[in-house]
Amino acid sequence: MDPEAFLDLANQVIKLKMYPYFDVAHSLLCALAVREDLGSGAQAFSRKHPLACWLSTMLVIFAGGMVANGLLGEPVLAPLKNTPQLLIGTVTWYFVFYTPFDVGYKVAKFLPVKITASAMKEIYRAKKVYDGVSHAAKLYPNAYIIMVIVGTLKGNGAGFTKLFERLVRGAWTPTAMETMQPSFYTKASLVASVIFVLDKKTDLISAPHALVYFGIVIFFVYFKLSSILLGIHDPFVPFENLFCALFMGGIWDSLAKLLGKGQPKEETKDTKKTN
Repeated sequence: MDPEAFLDLANQVIKLKMYPYFDVAHSLLCALAVREDLGSGAQAFSRKHPLACWLSTMLVIFAGGMVANGLLGEPVLAPLKNTPQLLIGTVTWYFVFYTPFDVGYKVAKFLPVKITASAMKEIYRAKKVYDGVSHAAKLYPNAYIIMVIVGTLKGNGAGFTKLFERLVRGAWTPTAMETMQPSFYTKASLVASVIFVLDKKTDLISAPHALVYFGIVIFFVYFKLSSILLGIHDPFVPFENLFCALFMGGIWDSLAKLLGKGQPKEETKDTKKTN
C-alpha cells in the first residue's frame, strides 16, 4: 500500500465516531459476557433477578470509566450521565436476555456477528485507552505511571470490577482478582498505554501519531480475531515465562532444587547413625 494512502487510512481510523455503532458492539459483547459468566442458569437468573442482571451488565459496560473516575477523584457515576449510551446498553441487555425463543442470544453468538462486533469493540478499546491516557495527562502532566494505570483501566475496566459485578449477582469469588491473573486484554491495554505515553510525552517514537494509533488498533483487532478463530488466547505467556525464569527467580529456584536434591537423604542417614 502507498505510504500516503496508509497514513490517510490511519487518519480516518483515528477520527471514527464511536456512537452509535461501536457503542452497540461494545454493549452487545458485554451483555454476552455476563450471560456466559452466568452459565447454564443464565435464563433462570435473568427471569428471577432482572434488576441484579441489569445492574451487573451496566457495571460491565461502564466499568472502565467508573473505576478510572474513582481513582482520579471524579464522580464514579459520571459515565451514566451519557443517556444515549445507557439506552443502548439497556436495549442490548434486553436483546441478549429476553428476546422470544432466545433469538437475541443466538444472533449475538452467530460467528459472523460475533467477529464483526469483536473487531469493532477492539477499535473501541483502543479509543478508550487513548482517551484515558490523554485525560490523565491533562490532570497529571508528569505522572507517567498514572497515565498508564488510567489507560489500562479504561481499556479493560470490566476485568477489575469482576469481583463486585459478580457480587451484585450474589456470587462471591474472591479469587477473581485481575491483579492476580491478568487477562490478555489487561496486558494489551497496559502495553498500549505505555506506547501512547511514550508517543505523547517523549521523542522515542518518531512515527506520526495516527500511525501509532492505527498500529495499536491492528494489534488489538488481530489478536482478538486470532483468539476467536485460531484459539490463540494470550500471546504474552511465552515472554512472561521467559522473563520470570530469568529475572523472577525461576532459574535460581530450579538450580537450588537440583543442588539440594541429595541433601535431605544425607541428613536422614546422619540422624539414623546418631540414633
